[in-house]
Amino acid sequence: MTAMFEGYSGAAGPAFDEMFADDGLRAPYAQLSASLDDMTEPELRSRVDALATAYLDQGVTFDIGGEERAFPLDILPRVIEMEAWSRIEKGVQQRVKVLEMFLEDVYDAGRVFEDGVIPRSVVTTSSHYHRAAAGITPPNGVRIQVSGIDLVRDNAGEFRVLEDNVRVPSGVSYVMTNRRAISSALPETFAQHRIRPVASYPQRLLSALRAAAPAGVTDPTVVVLTPGVYNGAYFEHALLARTMGVELVEGRDLVCRRGRVMMRTTKGLEQVHVIYRRVDDEFLDPVQFRADSLLGCPGLINAARAGNVTIANAVGNGVADDKLVYTYMPDLIRYYIGEEPVLRNVDTWRCGEADHREEVMDRLDELVLKPVDGSGGKGIVIGPRASAAELEELRGKVLDDPRAWIAQPVVQLSTVPTYVGGRMAPGTSTSARSPSTTASGSGCCPAASPAWPSPRAS
Repeated sequence: MTAMFEGYSGAAGPAFDEMFADDGLRAPYAQLSASLDDMTEPELRSRVDALATAYLDQGVTFDIGGEERAFPLDILPRVIEMEAWSRIEKGVQQRVKVLEMFLEDVYDAGRVFEDGVIPRSVVTTSSHYHRAAAGITPPNGVRIQVSGIDLVRDNAGEFRVLEDNVRVPSGVSYVMTNRRAISSALPETFAQHRIRPVASYPQRLLSALRAAAPAGVTDPTVVVLTPGVYNGAYFEHALLARTMGVELVEGRDLVCRRGRVMMRTTKGLEQVHVIYRRVDDEFLDPVQFRADSLLGCPGLINAARAGNVTIANAVGNGVADDKLVYTYMPDLIRYYIGEEPVLRNVDTWRCGEADHREEVMDRLDELVLKPVDGSGGKGIVIGPRASAAELEELRGKVLDDPRAWIAQPVVQLSTVPTYVGGRMAPGTSTSARSPSTTASGSGCCPAASPAWPSPRAS
């Protein structure tokens, strides 16, 4: 291992390095380091190659700009110690609880507006606020069955929330496949750690979905609704349906009759009680949203309003994903539950406010500008990397529609050892998507994936 890490400069850089501190190896990585001590470089290289080949053979892919690529996976797992994970768990649970209360309030009484916590216009002008969702009350009061809270670790080593995802979070399939792949590539390392399990996720998700069934239904029929094989996350849709033991359906497989959703089967129509949808709101019901959509089912929203089917996650949740709403989260936490945020936001400017906008315009080349309704990094402009022409174009867009943009400082993401050319080099850590609840267990948690959404039953 000494040779592999020769010249490693992670601890000397401006970022927080996950494995090394200024005075040497961080404690959570001690056992991992010891297991690598006797491993030669050729042996490690063979394991890296086997890992890559396994992913290609399994077809574990993700979509970038319309191109399917094999999921990249580093051989060295990221270790999160129990103390840090417990804080993340507490902070994420706090956040999702408040988001649940916020969504219920927004689509019902609207107390949060009347009390002046957040302007009504912030919500009603969001592209993901849907009046069609007003008055639809989930049977068990849960609108967020699955959440994905994106975290980053800044240069001070503090985990911060980058954004919230409670509309159609994705990524858990990579957690499960990554965990299996890494445990096969480094079995000795896994044997030396007490690791929180992830294999139980599908059954936990199924339990959460069954708990959301309409009142009086004791044996609900659950389905996974996918846009189809050309969707970038289809691998995950198929995996979850298979591991939960439920049907994977497309919009054409469903039909609404007398306020109920029915599934076409070889034996005729069968009523569906819970739909775990992986289709965006706008495409779910051509009667209520886009009339040209072929991905959903006409009448779906009316069936949900009648209480005959549960859509998970709930329609309209996307308003809580709006990055402008994100800036009010600390205030919302204080308002709804009277607590201080366990996990802090990244510092953010609201371009819709004149004083914020003025500062952003003066520092456009220093900041990161994000569209408030973007996802997956789409539309983001990183000021220090943008050309003069790109910054000028951005300036015009912000001034034309200030509400549509927020600005954040460039966050120096933490680094992790990455295998490059026979040596370990510090690679920038991606945001870690953290769960609303976690599986039982204790000890260190090698995170073999940047995504880990988790289900909520109640």
